[in-house]
Amino acid sequence: MDEAFTGVEAQLGILAACRLTGRSRATHYRRLRPAPPRRARAPQVQPSALTAEERAAVLELMNGDEYAELAPAQIWARELDAGRYHCSVSTMYRILREQDRSGERRRQATNPAKAVPELVATGPSQVFTWDITKAAGPVKAPGITPT
Repeated sequence: MDEAFTGVEAQLGILAACRLTGRSRATHYRRLRPAPPRRARAPQVQPSALTAEERAAVLELMNGDEYAELAPAQIWARELDAGRYHCSVSTMYRILREQDRSGERRRQATNPAKAVPELVATGPSQVFTWDITKAAGPVKAPGITPT
């Protein structure tokens, strides 16, 4: 395709060659002057970023007894009301996310496992039920497995 374009371009000009070959003029001129290769960017350090000690202090504050069950936005607001500013709310979330503690911060209830009630009859007319699908009997039916 490029050979056909260069042959037509020499005879008719760039505009006609672009129309005949279906190539955009912008593409033609872009191929004449390709972009220079990109240089690798040096990692930039934010000048106002917290140091490791400051991050540890904020994490210790958020995990302390007073704030252990509060969201970072609530911690930030209470500390600001007390006249202390450590970092932004976003940074608090960022610090928690780095430590894999960004989930639910409140204590969660742990309920004991409940046993499924089971009715046992040792004789006739002791247990009545409308659903007999899971009722145990003296003989297992073929093809039915108890659950």
